[in-house]
Amino acid sequence: MEKLSENYMENVRLFDEVLGVGRSVDMVSRDYIIGGRRARIWVVDGYGKDETLERMGAFWLSQPENALANLTDMQAFIDRFISFSEVDVSRDPEDIATSVLMGKSLLLVEGLSGAALIDAKDYPGRGVNEPPDGKVLRGSHDGFIEAVVPNMALLRRRIRDPHLTMEGLKVGKRSRTDAVLCYLDDKADPELLEAVREKLNAIDVNSLSMAQESVAEVIRPKQWYNPFPKVRYTERPDSAAASIMEGNIILMVDNSPSVMILPTTFFDFTQEANEFYFPPLVGTYLRLLRIVVFLISLLITPVWYLMVKEPGRLPGALEFLSSPEPASLGLLWQLLVVEFLVDVLKLASLNTPDSLSNSFSMLGALILGDFAVQAGWLGPEVLVYMAFVSVASFAQPSYEMGYAFKLLRVALLLATAVFDLWGFCLGILGIVVLLATTKPLVGRGYLYPLLPFNAKALRRLLIREPISRDNT
Repeated sequence: MEKLSENYMENVRLFDEVLGVGRSVDMVSRDYIIGGRRARIWVVDGYGKDETLERMGAFWLSQPENALANLTDMQAFIDRFISFSEVDVSRDPEDIATSVLMGKSLLLVEGLSGAALIDAKDYPGRGVNEPPDGKVLRGSHDGFIEAVVPNMALLRRRIRDPHLTMEGLKVGKRSRTDAVLCYLDDKADPELLEAVREKLNAIDVNSLSMAQESVAEVIRPKQWYNPFPKVRYTERPDSAAASIMEGNIILMVDNSPSVMILPTTFFDFTQEANEFYFPPLVGTYLRLLRIVVFLISLLITPVWYLMVKEPGRLPGALEFLSSPEPASLGLLWQLLVVEFLVDVLKLASLNTPDSLSNSFSMLGALILGDFAVQAGWLGPEVLVYMAFVSVASFAQPSYEMGYAFKLLRVALLLATAVFDLWGFCLGILGIVVLLATTKPLVGRGYLYPLLPFNAKALRRLLIREPISRDNT
């Protein structure tokens, strides 16, 4: 059926069956007599705003017998009898059914052509509390939630510009998930916008059950061997608003508190919200410290293994580094085992109840660390280096980039163990080539503004500049 029937009962039977009235316990329907005519409303239990629907229902039931005389179109009924502002008319059964499943209330009235879709919904959701992975000492302490409408409001509150555009899309053949592109229409790159739209419209999957991660996986370039993240996420409205003001695009996906920032480059991961809540000098120091610490975390264990692998490589001043205490396991295996154990502890902590998390951390450190050293399985130097690596990984706000560097560190360590100095050099070269060949979702390139070179943009990414007219 392409359009609604002129027969009221036929339409009622159609939507009762399509929406699952009697089949799904959360699909609620109710009959009315409005001005002497039959009417029926459908709403998903838990979505409808009860107070609004009750007030409208009481008003409709109070109408006299001839209140709808001479009315033949639903729009005329809306103009006279529906005070709620967000309401429209549709005649497409598929569009109507999808709208009801999105949370709108459907109203049919006998003798009126078209269906009224009343957007009186109230999604269940948590408060806009600060996200756990983006805390700041100063600044706002609100965060995105799993519903796109409150998330859009959080951005509107920060950018009160009529050029701020919220473009709605539906993705997923069966899930029909809401996705929203947020951008400034006078600042965002039109070609970039069109590229993002094409990728989203080309999504050919039934469901996006994992929200933004599902979207990222189906539109990212097919480079399974490349661990570098192609998308930057944030749960902070202030960070998202700043990105929009710089001309970037924000992609919000329903059921996810994280939004995607497009385009994404490697150097974007050097920034964090905390830097912008301190003076420029302090912010620059924190940014450079993060970059240095993260590079050290990539290189420290392969470089140390290279230095101590053969005696006599170090100058006299650093000779103390070349004599790790003997242990049952070889040095390479010690480093690999501790890398593995660190990840086991992280996974276990995710499933540990909050009330036991502190006890778990202490037990894990004491039992796995101290006992392994006393038993002679591991050397204390290995634990020191790996403890630094573990702490340094938390300096990077992106979990995806942290795990990318971890995999590269292990690969570099193995290459160094097999081919010695040549393996280390080839490993570094391989990482650079991998970076240079990484394909972003959209944009100029993964290493922009280094390739292609843009000195001004690169300086802004490496140095926290003072606030100016164009600096956000």
